[in-house]
Amino acid sequence: MTGYGRAEVLLEGGKLTVEIRSVNGKNAEISLKTSLLPKDKEMPLRKKIADRLQRGTIDVFVGWEPNASGSAKVINRELAMDYYRQIRELAGEVGAVNFILNDPNQLLSTLLRMPDVLDSAKHEVITADNWPQVEKAFDEALEAIVAYRVKEGEALRRDVCDRVRLILSLEDEVEGYESERIATVRDRIVKTAEDLRLHLDPERLEQEMVYYLEKYDINEEKVRLRQHCKYFLDTVESEPYPGKKLGFIVQEMGREINTTGSKANHSGIQKAVVRMKDELEKIREQSLNIL
Repeated sequence: MTGYGRAEVLLEGGKLTVEIRSVNGKNAEISLKTSLLPKDKEMPLRKKIADRLQRGTIDVFVGWEPNASGSAKVINRELAMDYYRQIRELAGEVGAVNFILNDPNQLLSTLLRMPDVLDSAKHEVITADNWPQVEKAFDEALEAIVAYRVKEGEALRRDVCDRVRLILSLEDEVEGYESERIATVRDRIVKTAEDLRLHLDPERLEQEMVYYLEKYDINEEKVRLRQHCKYFLDTVESEPYPGKKLGFIVQEMGREINTTGSKANHSGIQKAVVRMKDELEKIREQSLNIL
């Protein structure tokens, strides 16, 4: 869900820049960090962004660079004339009317420096007339962030799928230890009986073997883990927005791997389980960034 998109549009008074950034998030949390956007455009724009980006913590920035005409100062004539009348009255009271009138340039310079006489031209940047151009800039920024996500998503797809296949190969290793594990269990039972100086007839030994093999049987866990891995790979390939479902599948995979580890009773299987857990944790972290 991480991404960045940017677009620009030239309007009558200057250049408008639209930037959209997103990071991981369970829902579409959209923050419009601008005061330029008209209030009546906010809700439709939020819907457009949510429909296009689906999920993520999304920040929208709108910048404005006025051109020369757009940044020109304007003279508040009414305020300037009010200042002028006050200056004339004050000059009359102190007997300096002739001094004021003899130096009009100084008077004008003084007036222009008075508070709020010169002010920046204030007008709406985004209007009903130029909204189609502004909306097009938003569309271009959204296309850019989607393209960014697609590129990142392809790398994520390869990474998580490779890790799932690695888990499947580690499951093959676990199966390879099965016959050795049975022999280990048998040897442990025999050794325990010898240490206790007990005599186990063949039938009793087989009964003990059946008990322990049933107790530590991981065949169901292996089958379910393989099914979950296949479901994960199929979901990645077939669904447009698989992120949330992948999170649930990862939980199920983790459950089978943990159960396998608790029943392993074999150092080789335990090592394979640790590696599977490591790969699964990396898949879990990566799946948070998948839509």
